Amino acid sequence: MNVILGDAGIVLALAASLVAALTLVIGIRSDNKQLLRVGAKLTGGVFIGAAVSFIALERALITRDFAVDFVAINGTTTTALPFTISTAWSALEGSILLWGLVLAGYLVLIAWKFRDRVEDPLVAWALITMLAVCVFFFGLMTGPADPFQSTITPTPVEGLNGGPNPLLQNHMLMAFHPPVLYLGFVGFTVPFAFAIAALVTGRLGEGWLIETRRWSLFAWAFLSVGILLGAWWSYDVLGWGGYWGWDPVENASLLPWLTGTAFIHSVMVQERRGMLRVWNLSLVCGTFALTILGTFFTRSGVVESVHAFSESGIGPLLLGFFAVITVVAVGLIGWRGDRLRSPGRIDSPLSREGAFLANNLLFAIFAFVLLLGMVFPLIIEAVRDDRITVGVPYFERMTMPVGMLLLLLMAVAPVLPWRKASGELLRHRLQWPAWMGGLAVVLAVLVGARGFTPLLAFVLGGFAGGSALRQLVLATRRNGWRGFVGRTNGGMIVHLGVIIIGVALAASNSYEQRVEFAFEPGQTIDYADQSFTFEGMRQFSEPGRQVLEAVVMVDGVELNPAVRRYIVSGQAIGSPDTQSTLGRNVQLALSQAPNENSDKAVIRITVQPLITWLWIGGVILAVGTFLSAFPSRLHRRGTEPVSAPASTDEPVERVPSPV
Repeated sequence: MNVILGDAGIVLALAASLVAALTLVIGIRSDNKQLLRVGAKLTGGVFIGAAVSFIALERALITRDFAVDFVAINGTTTTALPFTISTAWSALEGSILLWGLVLAGYLVLIAWKFRDRVEDPLVAWALITMLAVCVFFFGLMTGPADPFQSTITPTPVEGLNGGPNPLLQNHMLMAFHPPVLYLGFVGFTVPFAFAIAALVTGRLGEGWLIETRRWSLFAWAFLSVGILLGAWWSYDVLGWGGYWGWDPVENASLLPWLTGTAFIHSVMVQERRGMLRVWNLSLVCGTFALTILGTFFTRSGVVESVHAFSESGIGPLLLGFFAVITVVAVGLIGWRGDRLRSPGRIDSPLSREGAFLANNLLFAIFAFVLLLGMVFPLIIEAVRDDRITVGVPYFERMTMPVGMLLLLLMAVAPVLPWRKASGELLRHRLQWPAWMGGLAVVLAVLVGARGFTPLLAFVLGGFAGGSALRQLVLATRRNGWRGFVGRTNGGMIVHLGVIIIGVALAASNSYEQRVEFAFEPGQTIDYADQSFTFEGMRQFSEPGRQVLEAVVMVDGVELNPAVRRYIVSGQAIGSPDTQSTLGRNVQLALSQAPNENSDKAVIRITVQPLITWLWIGGVILAVGTFLSAFPSRLHRRGTEPVSAPASTDEPVERVPSPV
């Protein structure tokens, strides 16, 4: 039953995608409004098919239907229910199905949002573009990524591999991190579709940007939160005392975030001054293309990573799809090149638009450095049949200067007016942020911070934070609590979240303390101004696994680093335990348990400051994105002119116009 329902859902989604796209194309060519409306309604069939398939897969996992190969290979009767549900996206075929479900959801939302304007060619071509992406992904599910194959005979009575990878069933974040990340990855299909539609129809003004602004913001927010949840999972599960290892798969998720961030900033220049049209189209198309390239890195088996899926046959298809997207986007932009010339120009580097351009160049450099570090080993392997690794030192050495410059721009850009700024104006507006930067570094030194790089990060973080707070104070003086709402002021809250994350990254990486001690029962050791007492070991059972954990008192608080051995697979996975405070985190990991030859337990202690602020910064970032998605009161009233005088503290947003 599950196989029949699942396959039927995939076929329905694929057929509905093809028929809807064809109907819309014919409707555009024949100027048949009835066909356009029918084509938009057919998008509902795509979502119904995707939902039926996904429900069938979850039903097969929950009911332990080992007649389905995916369940036999990845499921087991001993896996707890939450991780049984998340098994659907812990392996290749199920992850592609989740991608298809999220994509179909976005498709239906767009069709519903623009249901009264589907006769507009811009909207119709956007739907056609999204449907073409649906055809690709549901086509994969009818072939090499079919989650409902049933070839294993005889049908096993237990999972063949002991369930999903133990690392993926050792923390509840696995139930949230991938879906949130997919909402971000797939969400960038919407602005990409409207960009392609604008190029096809020749409607190259700012209309398509206005229609997709919130979609771009929410996709970016989901991607940001998804990346942070992945870092949190890495920190809590892998037990290495870190959260970001510049792993190829981690970098693959960061690439579209960088270009997406650049797009969200530079789009304001186009809306305000009509500039950077080619650049914005390139950024939005490049961001979507990078989500496909990231999918290739994750699911092709070309890179070795704890995050990556096993080698599969869909790698060449994903790479081919990436190439098609790139060629089509470049071809359309080249075709419309003459009509994409900007009517405006940058009057002065010391202006809001000049700062946004510099910001974009820095993000582009950052993305290029990441992409080079990811692709270079693959090129060497293909050319010389020799495997090399680009390690953490390369990424840290190359990206750190860019990160510092971005912090500096975050301090200066918010105080710059459009068109041109005078030196006197800058001195006046940067006075308070500069004092904040000085105060930040003084406080850091007083609490013991040392070293040029982290102190530079603290002073720039304080400088940028002061600039954002200045903007928010001015806005709330004018508009009360409503001053927090709107693109500019919500963006300042996002800046505060990013600044907090940046400072936490600098502090936790620069002042990490790590050591391993061989404890005897009852032994106490003082380290990093804290007392650690090893009281012994205890053993107990959990569903599907045996647990051996240490009991360690850290200044009177019990921590339990453990090793969990999964019964069916026989794999043993370390489970660190962490004491978290606003000031610092103490994480313990059981490196070696007592055995018949020794009663000592080897425990790794990692002490890092400000780790908790990484997650707090992520919450602030998400709140700021939500607030920036809604127009301010002045924007709603439409009382502001399109161009503001150079002395205006807050950039005036353009009143949306019809597409």
